[in-house]
Amino acid sequence: MSGKRSIFQEVSDTEKQQAVQPGMIDRGRGGARSAIRAWLMILFALVVVMIAVGGLTRLTDSGLSITEWRPVTGAIPPMTQADWQSEFDKYKEIDQWRIQNQWMELDDFKSIYWWEWGHRQLGRVIGLVWAIGFFGFLAARKIPPGWAGRLAIPGALGAAQGAVGWWMVASGMTQGEGMTAVASYRLAVHLGLAFIILGFLTWYILMLGREERDLMQARRAKEAKLFSLSTGLMHFAFLQILIGALVAGIDAGRSYTDWPLIGGQVLPPDATMLEPMWRNFFESPGLVQFIHRCAGYLLFIFGVIVWRRGGASAHPQTRFAFNAAFAALSLQVVVGILTVVYGAPWQIAIFHQFMAVIVWTLILRARFLTAYPIATSLRGA
Repeated sequence: MSGKRSIFQEVSDTEKQQAVQPGMIDRGRGGARSAIRAWLMILFALVVVMIAVGGLTRLTDSGLSITEWRPVTGAIPPMTQADWQSEFDKYKEIDQWRIQNQWMELDDFKSIYWWEWGHRQLGRVIGLVWAIGFFGFLAARKIPPGWAGRLAIPGALGAAQGAVGWWMVASGMTQGEGMTAVASYRLAVHLGLAFIILGFLTWYILMLGREERDLMQARRAKEAKLFSLSTGLMHFAFLQILIGALVAGIDAGRSYTDWPLIGGQVLPPDATMLEPMWRNFFESPGLVQFIHRCAGYLLFIFGVIVWRRGGASAHPQTRFAFNAAFAALSLQVVVGILTVVYGAPWQIAIFHQFMAVIVWTLILRARFLTAYPIATSLRGA
C-alpha cells in the first residue's frame, strides 16, 4: 500500500519536474546565452566607437597618413625619431602632401598619424575580442546549437572590413594623379559594411535576449505586413547611409549651406558639369548633396507611413519600438539640416553620424518585434 500514490500527487510531481526543464537550446550549456549576449554587446559598443573614430579620422584628413598596410607589424607605432622621419618621408611621396599639406612639419604629421593609427588599432582590438570570445565559447562547448555559424559571421565580415579599409585608403595613395582623399564610393562601401556588421550584432543581441522557446512561440504571431514595411524602411535607411558616405567623401555637406533651397535654387547650380555623366552622381558636390536631401525627405515620409502602421500593432512593445524609431528618425532630419546650415562642423557632423547608428538600431529593433512580438496579457494591456 505504501507504493500507491494519489493521482493528484502524481500530477503535482510531474508539474514540478516540467517546471525545471531547461530550453532545448540551452540544455547542457548553462548561462551560454547571457554570456554570449554580453560578449556581442561589447563588440557592438566597440564597432560604434570605431565608426565615430573613423569619422573623426576622415574629418581631420588623417586617413592617408599611414601609407602601408601591415596588419600585424603595423600595431607597433614609430618608436624612434628615425622611424617617425621614415613614415613622414613616405607620406611626402603621395599627392595629399604635395597638394594640400606641404606646410606640415614632423610634429604636425604626428597628429594625423595618431588618428589613423588609433583607427587601425581599434580594428585590431575588435578582431581580437571577437576571436577570444568565439574560440573561447567554442572550446568550452558553450555555443548553443545552430549558433556557431551565426557567430562566425561578424568575424568574417570584420576581416573583410580590414581588407576593404585598405582598398579604400589605397585609392588616395596616388602620385601625380591629384588625389587628396580616398574615393567616395569606396568610403561608402567601408561605412556600409560597418553598418551591416552592426545589423548582425543587433539582431543576435535581440535574439539572445529571449529564450528559444519564447522565440518559437512568438514567431507564430508574426505581423507579416508590418515586418515587410519595416524591412523596406531598413533598406531605405541603409541606402541613405550610403549616400551620406558619398556626401562625406567629397565634403559635399560644406558645398551649399542654405536650406531648403540649395545654392539659392531648387536644383543645385552646375550639378552635371562633370564628364562622363555618371561621375556627377558620385563626385559632383551639389548633385550628391541634393540627392542626399531628397532621399532624406522620402525616407521621412516613408517613416511616417511605417510609424502609423506600427501604431496599429496589437502589441504595446511593438508600438513603442516604432515610436522610438520614428522619434530618432525625426531628430536625425533636424540634425541633418543643422549640419548643412552650419557648414558641417566636426561636432555636428559626428553627432549626425552617431544618430544614424541610433536610427539604424531602433529600426532593426522594431523590425525584430514584428517578427517576434512580445505577447501581453489583457491584464497587462
